[in-house]
Amino acid sequence: MSLGREIQLRSSICVIPEMVVAVVVGTRPEIIKMAPVYFALKSAKMEPRLVHSGQHYDYKMSKVFFEELELPEPDKFLGLGSGPPGKQIGEAIVKFEEEFSEPRPDCVLVEGDTNTVLAGAIGAIKRHIKVGHVEAGLRSYDLRMPEELNRRLTDHASDYLFAPTDDSVKILKGENVWGKVFKTGNTVIDATIKYLPKAMKNPKVMWDVPWANYILATLHRAENVDNPEVLAEMVKVISDCPHPVVLPLHPRTELRLREYLLREKLDKAKNLKILPPAGYLDMLVLMKNCRFILTDSGGIQEEACSPVIKKRVFVMRKTTERPEAVRAGYSKVVGTNAVKVLRELKRFADDPKVSFKPCPYGKGDTGKRIASILKREL
Repeated sequence: MSLGREIQLRSSICVIPEMVVAVVVGTRPEIIKMAPVYFALKSAKMEPRLVHSGQHYDYKMSKVFFEELELPEPDKFLGLGSGPPGKQIGEAIVKFEEEFSEPRPDCVLVEGDTNTVLAGAIGAIKRHIKVGHVEAGLRSYDLRMPEELNRRLTDHASDYLFAPTDDSVKILKGENVWGKVFKTGNTVIDATIKYLPKAMKNPKVMWDVPWANYILATLHRAENVDNPEVLAEMVKVISDCPHPVVLPLHPRTELRLREYLLREKLDKAKNLKILPPAGYLDMLVLMKNCRFILTDSGGIQEEACSPVIKKRVFVMRKTTERPEAVRAGYSKVVGTNAVKVLRELKRFADDPKVSFKPCPYGKGDTGKRIASILKREL
């Protein structure tokens, strides 16, 4: 049962139960995007319970984000770790089902499209607990991406679907999902607006950047870095780029670069500065100060649309589940062929004029919207 709070009514004591909402995280993007929800739930007098699966168990990819976002330590750390996807999801379901047994939350919130998200949703369903999916309705229609399956299954298992845009609402209704669909915006905008001022007060990451005018690059998608041919094309883009590039190196990418004997080529590139994995505040600073962004990330496509960042993003993928960012002028999908990508970068560098439309992901009040909906619906 939910924990209670006591209040005095005339001469008697009455216990009014607070709604307990399990806020599930497991990776860097989930921590960032759930932080505004966590604080909004507290402001709405609900009881958020942070549950960390441990999918990202490296300190720099997880714990540092709790500290930077001023989140408390997780109420529960499940210690999942890495492993083959099926095994990881199976073990996570067992752990989540145990976690949601006592104390039993009134609702479980998951965010995005990772193995943690799918496992958290299934674990809650098996305990007959309501599930809310934050950032519901995204589709790339690229089945090479494990995330595509995770988000589709989670959407069709959820009771409450918090869709960021009209596009995602339309997709969910077109698929006849069983749950209730709400257009809320994206919590990543809430986070950029709240935390960029804090990041800019101490932009120490810029001490390690030798150029005032640079391109920010990130690489981590499994379908890219786990494929030696595709990763080789991306290495060629970065090493042959005529403009300075700053690359915070994801641990997964670092591992694959060494495995496929590609790290040496990057090390020889004179126009490249490789940084350790960056914390959230450092990434905000790097995005704010760069000329433009080269990435295969989904979240960065959204962050670049924020009214406090507003940067052009070249997406090194064949598809994107963020078409709104493309239509609004922030993102352009350029594929993974090095010759074509370099051609696009040169074209933009020669004529960098961009006409951005308003941010398609909301005004920074998504966390409050989600908390208000839950308080009404639960």
